[in-house]
Amino acid sequence: MDTPATGTVRGLALRARAAAPALAAASTVAKDAALRAAADQLLRDATEILAANQVDVDRAVASGTPGQMVDRLRLDGNRLAAMAEGLRQVADLTDPVGTVTAEWTRPNGLMMQKVRVPLGVVAIIYENRPNVTSDAFGLCLKAGNVAFLRGSSGGLSSNTAITRSIRRAVSENGLPEDAVILVDDVSREAAVDFMRQRGLVDCLIPRGGPALISSILENATVPYVIDGDGNCHIYVDAAANLEMATDIIVNAKMQRPSVCNAAESLVVHEAVAGDFLPLAAAALKGVELVGDQRARRILPEVGAAVDDDWSTEYLDLKLSIRVVDDLGEAIAHINETGSGHSEAIVTEDRSAGERFTREVDAAAVLVNASTRFVDGDEFGFGAEIGISTQKLHARGPMGLEQLTTEKYVIHGNGQVRA
Repeated sequence: MDTPATGTVRGLALRARAAAPALAAASTVAKDAALRAAADQLLRDATEILAANQVDVDRAVASGTPGQMVDRLRLDGNRLAAMAEGLRQVADLTDPVGTVTAEWTRPNGLMMQKVRVPLGVVAIIYENRPNVTSDAFGLCLKAGNVAFLRGSSGGLSSNTAITRSIRRAVSENGLPEDAVILVDDVSREAAVDFMRQRGLVDCLIPRGGPALISSILENATVPYVIDGDGNCHIYVDAAANLEMATDIIVNAKMQRPSVCNAAESLVVHEAVAGDFLPLAAAALKGVELVGDQRARRILPEVGAAVDDDWSTEYLDLKLSIRVVDDLGEAIAHINETGSGHSEAIVTEDRSAGERFTREVDAAAVLVNASTRFVDGDEFGFGAEIGISTQKLHARGPMGLEQLTTEKYVIHGNGQVRA
């Protein structure tokens, strides 16, 4: 069996393209069997995988990597079990490949269909999150695609061990082991080369911060879907239930602050700011708060927000607070400073909620719920490959359906065009 990565980026891309037809033609039964086998294999290889991950974690800690980034990198028994369970959940999902999404008959008797088909080779470039390795493989395989992966230097040992385990399981279950290929060259030059495999890669998905996204925008020559920043807001309306609002902001900010669907900004209607902000501040113990002048008049102990705070994805226990005059000002502020990821309103005024969902420009808009629910698993998609903040091809959590495209299938009985 080949190692997870052998050869140049171009050579590996050629291998990925060569494996694509077999995966596109694979039956649902075969794909599901390989997914369940891969889940079992990850757990059998737990000692090897966790030891490799510890090498990455120790290196990250020694180099002074921030705590929230180390948390993203770290695996333990529970997280590895969750990765395996994610593969099983994908196996249980309905296979989108071959689904007829529309059909009609033309006056000349031609029968028209739109049918879901795999993209082909899906390239994913990502930073220190080894769970992406198994998530990406699982979704790509179920959708009939090759997962062509390039992780960061910080997660190389983990990603190599995970990929080796998965390839073993796939090969033993009759599918090409090149269903997942990991590039082990973590140089910047290799990253740029990875983005330029036009003709071999059908879609590129980056999973990382602003620097990675900027590099994609500057260098990529293949089609891509941007998995963007998560500068998410919670807006507490004049008609909000303040106890509910407190529970939501605490969950959205503190449950896991290092992820893209965590809240980064609290926006509060001035009519309830005096009552709500002290409640929120007391509940957000351990969170660094910065606010505008009106927020600081109510909470003089918080720091002064600067312009950059309104558009910053902290990925940490920090939160900006802004007090607004009305719903319109809240919507304008969110649309101006948000990243188009996930925005929430807390209100008991149905018309306010409807206006918010209609006018806020984001991939997901929530009423009376935490932004932490914007996640493929919570949506019922199984493991997701990312959350798209762009508007073409895919928007929001990218599950199986978003890893397929459509083609027209036309049946005739001898028709020719006049």
